[in-house]
Amino acid sequence: MTHVKPNAQSASSKKEQVEEMFDNIAHRYDFLNHLLSLGIDKQWRKKAIRSIKSIQPEQLLDIATGTGDLAFEARRQMPGVHITGLDLSEGMLSKAREKALEKKLGNMDFVKGDSENLLFGDTSFDAVSVAFGVRNFENLEAGLKEIYRVLKPGGRLAVLEFSKPKAFPVKQIFNFYFKNILPATGRMISKDARAYEYLPESVQAFPEGKNFIGILEKTGFKSCKDQPLTFGICSLYTAEK
Repeated sequence: MTHVKPNAQSASSKKEQVEEMFDNIAHRYDFLNHLLSLGIDKQWRKKAIRSIKSIQPEQLLDIATGTGDLAFEARRQMPGVHITGLDLSEGMLSKAREKALEKKLGNMDFVKGDSENLLFGDTSFDAVSVAFGVRNFENLEAGLKEIYRVLKPGGRLAVLEFSKPKAFPVKQIFNFYFKNILPATGRMISKDARAYEYLPESVQAFPEGKNFIGILEKTGFKSCKDQPLTFGICSLYTAEK
């Protein structure tokens, strides 16, 4: 996997840069997310949680929870599950906590933490979800090993991640949008010049499809599946311990 950082000129680690980047854009993140994905991201999250719901988890860990959209979808579909949302960015977590209060949702915790050094005991969770976060891991295998460790035997992992469409003309339209319109719009609204340039770069570098399935299997996961969504713009990966 090519190592892409938000700021290639900076000496700080990818982890530190990702934290700073998301702190900077937290105030406009939800608006931009839905605008730049044309609202399709909501349907992707519904599918991801449906893939977990079938095992009826009691404890769910949502890694790279951001402002909590996937965690809130999990609460909607699974009212009884206890949800722990984890993120590097305190700015994003503050937004998630605000939203939880506004929605009057309990049985949810939003905690600051590192996905590659999870502060939870072995076999703590029935399910783990990650939406658009694994490509931001500094060490992808280390993060997946930690997820494997905290999952209970028979537990399920669901990962949403952007992928690269292959079919004409979706591939050409997507590439133009992702490389031109998305960075320009993101820069204008978020006031962070690099955040929405890093996004397409990190997607290009991510080992999608069979390559990611191979890494999951190498980490110990079984029953690994890759489901392309919306013409291959996004993929839903599921795996079990």
